[in-house]
Amino acid sequence: MVNEINSVTSTPEAATRDLAAPFSASLIPEQPRTLPVDIIARPAPAAAPPRSGQTIAAVERALDVLLLFGEDDHNDLGVTEVAAILHMSKAAVHRVLSSLRSRGLVTLDPSNHRYSLGASALALGRAFLDRLDVRTLALAELHEVSDLTGETALLAVRSLNHLMFVEQVMPSREVRLEAPIGHPIQLHVGSTGQMFLAGLHPTDLAIYLDHALTDEAATFSADDVAALLTELAVATERGWAFSDSERQVGTASVSVPVLDHRNDTVAVLTVGGPSDRVRSNQAAIAEALLQIGTRTSERMGWTAPTYDDSVDSVQT
Repeated sequence: MVNEINSVTSTPEAATRDLAAPFSASLIPEQPRTLPVDIIARPAPAAAPPRSGQTIAAVERALDVLLLFGEDDHNDLGVTEVAAILHMSKAAVHRVLSSLRSRGLVTLDPSNHRYSLGASALALGRAFLDRLDVRTLALAELHEVSDLTGETALLAVRSLNHLMFVEQVMPSREVRLEAPIGHPIQLHVGSTGQMFLAGLHPTDLAIYLDHALTDEAATFSADDVAALLTELAVATERGWAFSDSERQVGTASVSVPVLDHRNDTVAVLTVGGPSDRVRSNQAAIAEALLQIGTRTSERMGWTAPTYDDSVDSVQT
């Protein structure tokens, strides 16, 4: 820059001033200095891009707004309410909601100018829930319930008209139950199958029972159906099933369902062992299983039904 400024003194206007100086410097007006063309034409610097901290803060605000709609008492909200709850300006809230709305994450009801979760948000939730692996989620719970009860803890899933155990945790004692992993078992045999059948829609249950009655390998009679329906009613009412020597003589089991976000039975947790031990401790085993079954179900997206005494109804 020093060289550029110095070069101004050698322009023609400067030479004219130097020639006129001996006569009268005061009579010749001083010509304005000009800068080199390359400096005058230099474009203004581009605006600096947003700092990463500003971007992160904007994303965090958008997430805070979106997550607010997921809370039980915030199903639909207006701009003023969001601003008050999150301590944001109305202008900032409006910008965030407009952006979320453009991507289908929230929707606007034009009749009352209130926002609620949109189809894109629901799709994200369903995608998460559909990818939950009950076997992975339940493994730690199996260890806990086996430690609590001192018996073998098992996880079973349903495959059409059969169930199969996919995981088990056995106690460190000489006499214990060991179930076959991956082996198909008929649903109407044992407490594990009872919990799967108890979770079926009545139409699906009728289809299964009809299949069992006509399946020569099932050795299932009309009297067995009547007894099974009674057992299913009891299991449904108390939330757990018990069986003794149904699948294997000398063994007993207690089972509870694992429910998902659709309230469907996606798996069954079972504790099994020698008949005398399990039979005498079935109430304590059931209590431990119910707690762990509820916890596993909640991790699968299930929510407990709420009871409204004013209308004497159950809401899910």
